[in-house]
Amino acid sequence: MRAGCIEVGPRRYRETFGRYWEDFTVGDVYEHRPGRTISEADNTWFTLLTMNTHPLHFDHEYARKTEFGRPLVASPLTVAILVGMSVSDVSQKAVANLGWREIRLTAPVFHGDTLYAESEVLDKRESAKRPTQGLVTVKTIGRNQHGVVVCEFERTMLIWKRGHGPADD
Repeated sequence: MRAGCIEVGPRRYRETFGRYWEDFTVGDVYEHRPGRTISEADNTWFTLLTMNTHPLHFDHEYARKTEFGRPLVASPLTVAILVGMSVSDVSQKAVANLGWREIRLTAPVFHGDTLYAESEVLDKRESAKRPTQGLVTVKTIGRNQHGVVVCEFERTMLIWKRGHGPADD
């Protein structure tokens, strides 16, 4: 077996992805890579898609007159990017996201900032009602290119156990 894949035939391999419930250990930390640089277009599209009409996100003249002096990235975009960065490590084999809590936006994010994220496994337990699945809770921390924490949150997911998910064919 090669890292990140399984052998499905002689000299033939299939990429694997994500972690099964059994692969999580409380206290483990996963560094999510690559980082993601946020462009002005990302922020503008996000505000349009979500109907977020606050001018601080797309009106340079308005933003120039605020304490920030320039447009801010919409905070739900920051959260969405950090969640997306964590998918391959923590939720690629999820049945469902069950909830987010303690979302904190601790520093502003601007166009051109690069985000990096990591997630720590806080809790893991078997599902009482679904014997083929278990619950995993992680805390994700996002930092900018200067190492400043810009966002953190906890997320709980329902994860397939090995041998039971739709990817187990």
